[in-house]
Amino acid sequence: RQARYIEAAVDGVVIACLYAPNGNPRPGPKFDYKLAWHQRFAAHATELLDTGLPVALAGDFNIVPEPRDIYETRSYDDNALVQPESRAAFAALIDQGWTDALRKVFPREERLYTFWDYRRNRWPRDAGLRLDHILLSKKLARKLKAAGIDREVRGGENPSDHAPVWV
Repeated sequence: RQARYIEAAVDGVVIACLYAPNGNPRPGPKFDYKLAWHQRFAAHATELLDTGLPVALAGDFNIVPEPRDIYETRSYDDNALVQPESRAAFAALIDQGWTDALRKVFPREERLYTFWDYRRNRWPRDAGLRLDHILLSKKLARKLKAAGIDREVRGGENPSDHAPVWV
């Protein structure tokens, strides 16, 4: 068992944080596990929506939802992060009624990245991917005023390869 999800209710708002499986290499058991994990997560997400409470699902989904959410490259073509099955898992959450906070605030932004691999000088070249997301229930999405990515944190000393996403 892997610790990948934590949830708390604070003042009537449910905050869920997740670190979804990467799924590489693909094909194989790790990719199968990723898809099964997302299927179980989607079922739980439906239950959360059904409560009627304001809910935020936040974290590293390990999915690049759309081609514009990754820099122009062919090096990720076989990667689990960009596969049609992975993208379908993310789209299924949106279809449930969740709002992608970053895309709500920046609907046309092309370089909306949250992750830059340490290898191949990707941070200075802004060769990133959008893996980290905050999905909001309708009740919470109505209150959305702003969202963003703290890129400065990624550029600091000894940073994570991910930058924080906020609402």
